[in-house]
Amino acid sequence: MQLSTKELYFSKGFYFWNNLSAKEKKLLIDNSELLKYSKDEIIHDSTKCTGVLLVVKGQLRVYILSEEGREITLYRLNENETCILTASCILKNINFSIYVDSATDVEILKISPSAFKELKNSNISVEAFTTEIINRSFSETMWTMEQILFMSFDKRLAKYLFEQNTNIIKLTHEDIAKNINSAREVVSRMLKYFQSENIISLSRGTITILDREKLKKIFS
Repeated sequence: MQLSTKELYFSKGFYFWNNLSAKEKKLLIDNSELLKYSKDEIIHDSTKCTGVLLVVKGQLRVYILSEEGREITLYRLNENETCILTASCILKNINFSIYVDSATDVEILKISPSAFKELKNSNISVEAFTTEIINRSFSETMWTMEQILFMSFDKRLAKYLFEQNTNIIKLTHEDIAKNINSAREVVSRMLKYFQSENIISLSRGTITILDREKLKKIFS
């Protein structure tokens, strides 16, 4: 029997799918919707209980926002990955204010928080999955905070550029600032310094790495 589009996406993204009864699968399918967003659209903010998000295509960015408007990127979600903190209203004793936007053009499955809660409370496989995703989210958040607090900015920027795994990086200074939790002006100044050291060259919208070994030595 051929799977429907939603069933196919759920089977890829939720390892508990095969442990669900026909009734439980129907609950998920009937209480979810397939949505598309263009790059840089806000999908979730701290005032909402949006629901559980499963990334079908593209990438989501999860971040927090200071009172001054500074964004701190916590982590990113790629194809077949899930965001449960966007349904924090169903999580006991967890109050975590996050924002989610589309880092690229994306397609997601959004599941009703009440339906997912019903499923989580009745099926141990879904409960285990939920706990695993929450633990992973907080682990990635703590790693990000450690980078911000304990790694100097030149090392953070050098490491970020090196890990792009290409010598031609098509990103604006604003994009990089968002990705490494800094201000555009600070990123621009450090990039110009790297350029003066003949580590990179800069042109409009493009950064070219000239010396990967020298770049690596900055953060090693």
